[in-house]
Amino acid sequence: MRDQLQELLIKRVQQCVSHSRSSIHTCPKIEKKKESLSGRSGEIVKAQATGKVIIVGKEKDDVKPVEYRVHFKYLINHRGVLYMEEEIEERTADFYKGVLVEDREKNFLKDIQKEEAPLVREYSEEDRHEYEYDRMRAVQYAEKWWNSYNPAYKKFDVDCTNYISQCLHVGGGPMRGYPNRGKGWWMRSENWSYSWSVANSMRLYLPSSNSGLRAEEVSSPDQLLIGDVICYDFQGDGRFDHTTIVTGKDASGMPLVNAHTYNSRMRYWAYEDSTAYTPNIKYKFLTIADDQ
Repeated sequence: MRDQLQELLIKRVQQCVSHSRSSIHTCPKIEKKKESLSGRSGEIVKAQATGKVIIVGKEKDDVKPVEYRVHFKYLINHRGVLYMEEEIEERTADFYKGVLVEDREKNFLKDIQKEEAPLVREYSEEDRHEYEYDRMRAVQYAEKWWNSYNPAYKKFDVDCTNYISQCLHVGGGPMRGYPNRGKGWWMRSENWSYSWSVANSMRLYLPSSNSGLRAEEVSSPDQLLIGDVICYDFQGDGRFDHTTIVTGKDASGMPLVNAHTYNSRMRYWAYEDSTAYTPNIKYKFLTIADDQ
């Protein structure tokens, strides 16, 4: 099984740098990444993939599922500027009588946290905290923990917004609202606000907050600075599913982002190569404001 998975990864790496679509194994996700890069005058010049088997499941009807993790690294040339993009794929391969017959990326969106309540927007003067947002510290934290988990915070199965909240807090964003889960933005011990951990709640909270951590919505991604936030509604149904933080810019000044759940760093902001992407996708671009 391991040899077959290794062979599959070799083919995917070859596909990243090949200009031909006639390979034996064509991964639609990689083709989408290449098309997105080509559309903005970029290309993958080198790729590397390292895989690790996580769980070998029980055989049923001669089919044995294997869960494995792949760490991809892409050296990208965008208009003469080189940068490294990385991502983690959590995948499941099915072996029928020892032969690989299906391989797919896990879909974490079906497990998106539904727990949520209307946000309480009122506040008192006791909640007011003057601060200056340190964008560099937030980005340094995002880089340090993009593919691991700080034990000082609770880890969620769907961890994208929790990770962004940690970045914003390390950047100086003050917590407020405890112990009301529908008020403010906070995490304490085994409790937390909806806005801390739920993507849709953070999207609602940041631009509506009038004290402590807050943000202003801008109309286009090129207006964002490092340390700012992008929210994603993959289905376009009004409920936002995912949150990222801007950690860099490409040669055209467009954001590159880090994220959890689908762990990634320096990924192009639009997520056109994501298995969660749909033509109905909507974005919210939020620039963090100082509270002084």
